Amino acid sequence: MKGLNTLTGLFAVIASGASNAQPVTRVCDALEVRIAQSPANLEGRILNEALFEAAALDCPQTARGLLEKGASVDARNRFGGTPLNVAAARGSREIVARLLARGAVLDHPDLGGTTPLLAAVQEGRPRMLFDLIAAGADVNPSNREGVTPIMAAAFEGDRRMVLALLDAGANPNEQDRHGKGALVYAAGRAFPEVVDVLLDGGADPDRVWGHDLTALMWAAGHANDAPAGDGVEVARLLLDAGAGIDRKDDRGRTALMIAVERGHAQMVQFLLDSGADTDIRDKKGLTAPELAVSDEIRAMFRP
Repeated sequence: MKGLNTLTGLFAVIASGASNAQPVTRVCDALEVRIAQSPANLEGRILNEALFEAAALDCPQTARGLLEKGASVDARNRFGGTPLNVAAARGSREIVARLLARGAVLDHPDLGGTTPLLAAVQEGRPRMLFDLIAAGADVNPSNREGVTPIMAAAFEGDRRMVLALLDAGANPNEQDRHGKGALVYAAGRAFPEVVDVLLDGGADPDRVWGHDLTALMWAAGHANDAPAGDGVEVARLLLDAGAGIDRKDDRGRTALMIAVERGHAQMVQFLLDSGADTDIRDKKGLTAPELAVSDEIRAMFRP
């Protein structure tokens, strides 16, 4: 019980340090002091809890000491993750290397299906990603939502991570449970550099995704906070790669119709200049000009 009380106090110090934005070194020092003051025969569960804290705070020397005292690399937290999952998400490269050297499972998924590599991508840890790829991590695991590392990297617009994943054999044409893939995420958020890399890496420019949407349609209706010019550049890349300009989604709408309805004037002009058909009708019998939401866009269709 004395060991439990000691480390309970230790966790309070950690929580206090984190909430007060103390430097990590001070928090790690506090962790070291508390462990040094605790009994030598600490219970395994308490050691494991401390190891998770060391991983979350990136305290490599503390983690080493805990492992030497008997903390387990196979311990699970309440999310089903191991210390490796936590360290990878934190970007704790030295701790990850030490855990792997002691036999930690490289591709262990937590309860949500997230492996250490996927966690590293989702948390924006490129160097951790490179380390895990070098260690032989699977680059194509999907979580329970069907999201793979390359989808996560594309969503974040991280060209370096997308390229590293492609070089390691990631499949750019996987689809998640929402009917989206890496190319769709990059196109919908208007990341031309990522779209370019994905296309070079084998992404199908004319694949039909969920709701019969294509990447071009996602680009046509790109996020409002994306620069209009970036959206147009994505559309140009897709058309140059062979995307069909007049494909229809499950509503019967084309990329032009989507751009018109979204009010993306620059995209509308680009698609018109690229030869988009203005006479196609959707399932409600409406044409692109009839879907126009502004006078500026309506004027583009006048003779």
